[in-house]
Order: sequence, then structure tokens, then C-alpha cells
Amino acid sequence: MGDNALMSDVLELVDVSVVRDGRALVDQVSWSVAEGERWVILGPNGAGKTTLLNIASSYLFPSTGTVQVLGEKLGSVDVFELRPRIGMAGAAMADKMPSGQTVLETVLTAAYGMTAHWRESYERVDKDRARAFLDRLGMSDYLDRKFGTLSEGERKRTLIARAMMTDPELLLLDEPAAGLDLGGREDLVRRLGRLARDPIAPSMIMVTHHVEEIAPGFTHVLMIRRGKVVAAGPMELELTSRNLSHCFGLPLVVERRGDRWTAAGLPLS
Repeated sequence: MGDNALMSDVLELVDVSVVRDGRALVDQVSWSVAEGERWVILGPNGAGKTTLLNIASSYLFPSTGTVQVLGEKLGSVDVFELRPRIGMAGAAMADKMPSGQTVLETVLTAAYGMTAHWRESYERVDKDRARAFLDRLGMSDYLDRKFGTLSEGERKRTLIARAMMTDPELLLLDEPAAGLDLGGREDLVRRLGRLARDPIAPSMIMVTHHVEEIAPGFTHVLMIRRGKVVAAGPMELELTSRNLSHCFGLPLVVERRGDRWTAAGLPLS
């Protein structure tokens, strides 16, 4: 069982630390994500959530510890072969997108993102795939709109479609609902929920600091505070008032309503 069990892990961190200027951004984290799981990384600002995501994306190597992504060990694998197998969407990606490209072009270029080569004539199959992903994310009416003219929510949905384009085995979402108003957030959460519940969708890891942003269909939660793991495991076991209070450093009450979560501080007496 041993080695085979490891092989099926999409992500495996063993005693991973990331030290910058003498400070541990991530401190001795061990964590594994199995195929088909949908994880939320939850914690306050500066806890190390994005650092973990950057490790999972192979853009950041640990100071100590070992990392395997999609069965390949960081440090002994060509990351340029690994990265097309990982989809990533977040604010950092939005800043890299040419604002003059259309929504359709923004998604299409993902297929050739690893080379600087721009193909004028995309295969019809690529265009059909791009349109299908954009349709799933509610962007069908925006195909010819320039990326730079989109609202925050429209950009986020375009980037998620783009991340899906390479048919990744692991999809990483960095605060996908950040900066959205209530309507935009609810729309995105609903769409992410549909994606998370799709059995052929890739394994997913989403970073957030709001339990309200956890889409239905997400199965596991990793809570992190000051670089250390507070809790990790199935959502219904680990997303508790006690764990969340510990994670955020003040008394919080978690409630589950249907397939959604809310959290609030205790009233001041």
C-alpha cells in the first residue's frame, strides 16, 4: 500500500518550512491532498496561505522539507514540464494578463502559455473548449470584451476558465472571491460549487479567509495560523468554532446552513 498510496497523492508536503529574512512564513507543515479532493486553505492575513499555494504551484521551493506535486519531487523535476499540469487563478495572474486581449484570447493563450509563441489560427477544438469553459463560468456574453475593461468578478471568472484550459490535474484558486460584492461573490461561489461537485474536475485547492466563500462540494479544510497548521481534514470534522477561533485568535461561532458556512464573533456582553 505504502508507495502506491503516496503515488495517488496530488500534493504531499513533509515538514515543509519557508524561511525569509529569519522569519518562517510556513513552519514545519505536513499536508497531503489526495486525488479528487477539494481543499480550502483558511486563515488570517499573513498566515502563510499564499505561500502554501505558491509551493503547490511549484513557483516556490521550501527552505526545508520535501514536496511532491503530482507525483514529482520539487528539486528533482523540470518544473516547466510540471506547470502545464497545474492550473492557477488569482490576483497575481490578473496582473500578468494583457489588458488589450479579448476574453476569448485570454483563455485561448493558456494552451500555449508555456511558450512565447502566439498562434494566429487556433484549432477549432481549442476555441470550442475555451467557449465551453467560459460558458460554465457565465462569460459567454463577454467573449469579445477586452480583459482590461472587465469588472473584478468578470476577470476572476475569465481567469478560472483560463486555468481550466490546459486540462490540469490540480487547480489552484487564490482568493477567487476577494473584492467582489455580495452578488458577485454568490454567483462565483455557486459556479465554483458546480465545478467542485463535477467528478471529472481536477483536484482543487482554494485559499480564502472567509468561510462564507467556501463553495458547496469542497471536501477538506486546512487551517493555518502564523505558518503552522491548526487543523486539517474533512470539512465537517475540522471546520468547528473551536478550530476557527484558534485559527483567527478570537472567539468565533461557525454555523452550517444547508451546504454553506457562516462565522461570526460572539456579541460583546
